[in-house]
Amino acid sequence: MDGGWWRNAWPEDGFAEGAHMDFHLSEEHRLIQDTVRSFASTEILPVAAELDRDARFPAEIIRRASELGLLGMMVPPEYGGAGLDTISYLIAIEEIARACAGTSVIISVNNSLVCDPILRYGTEDQKRRYLPDLAQGRKLGCYCLTEPEAGSDAASIQTTAREDGEEWVLNGTKVFVTNGVEAEICIVYARSEPEPGARGISAFIVEKDRPGISVGKVERKLGIKASSTAEIHLEDCRIPKENLLGRRGEGFRIALSTLDGGRLGIAAQALGIARACLEESIAYARERRQFGQPIASFQAIQWWIADMATRIEAARLLVYRAASLRDRGRAYTKEAAMAKLFASETAMWAAHKAVQIHGGYGYIQDYPAERHFRDAKITEIYEGTSEIQRLVIARHVLGVR
Repeated sequence: MDGGWWRNAWPEDGFAEGAHMDFHLSEEHRLIQDTVRSFASTEILPVAAELDRDARFPAEIIRRASELGLLGMMVPPEYGGAGLDTISYLIAIEEIARACAGTSVIISVNNSLVCDPILRYGTEDQKRRYLPDLAQGRKLGCYCLTEPEAGSDAASIQTTAREDGEEWVLNGTKVFVTNGVEAEICIVYARSEPEPGARGISAFIVEKDRPGISVGKVERKLGIKASSTAEIHLEDCRIPKENLLGRRGEGFRIALSTLDGGRLGIAAQALGIARACLEESIAYARERRQFGQPIASFQAIQWWIADMATRIEAARLLVYRAASLRDRGRAYTKEAAMAKLFASETAMWAAHKAVQIHGGYGYIQDYPAERHFRDAKITEIYEGTSEIQRLVIARHVLGVR
């Protein structure tokens, strides 16, 4: 794909005078959007409330998503993927999140946090061994970085990786692992060197069926209940030396670069949640009557909806700009942080206004506004809190490291 609608949208150093701006989706992007929107509307949206209520993993939906190529969208065809660009992937995540945020994060993690680092840092043997199963949905992946004492300060992880002959022996506990229950392939970050901080961390590919790795506590969450969030315990878990991902001691760099892409997936998820809030608020405001007229005729409601629509459009432009930079092989860490920050805070703001527009009905589970309010909050937290995003942005803008 040639970049389609975003081609020439952002010159290298900002908006050059007279630069051509093309904000139209390409035919291929529109086809992806239409296909995933239809899938989400007909197969996900009707069961989204039930998945949330029962905290049930959507196994059949994930199987159908894999048939559509949504589990490995950016993986090249030679490794079993769809070979699409980042914008295509984010279009798909937005459409799925508009129907069910929990389902969207299952798919986002598999694409951004598992397939992507294997594709970028894996050996040819690792790519051929793991990517086809992941991209075609035969196996699901998870990302194991956070620990009980290492959240935003990821460089302080304590999980260890010790060499023993032709094997690595891993010990430690990971928390808040999305897909932790169902995943069969884990990207695990562990301390392989005696040096403290980032320099001593390496990345490993760990199959869940190996002795010594187990699922611990499964969290009961405020939202995104269709996806599991669990502890992963490693107790003398032995893996072959060839399961080292990238170079020894390179794990922290791999983790951070992977999170850049992951943040775009979460930003697209936030867009989908925000769009659901807008669309449902419009429908409700047209239908609900008070004081003899639809509440859509009241200026306060109109302004909230106008602000929702404007913020969503602005967030989408930030998301697609970062995606365009990524697809052109340019640095995009700052832009990914901006997109994730603004889209997640837009989702939370839109969800708050959607509940307010719905009034008392927004507070009960018969209406989806309540679910969107709960789902939106996590987008401000995982894959880097809003505070961390501001820190990343500020350091780039100020030139401070």
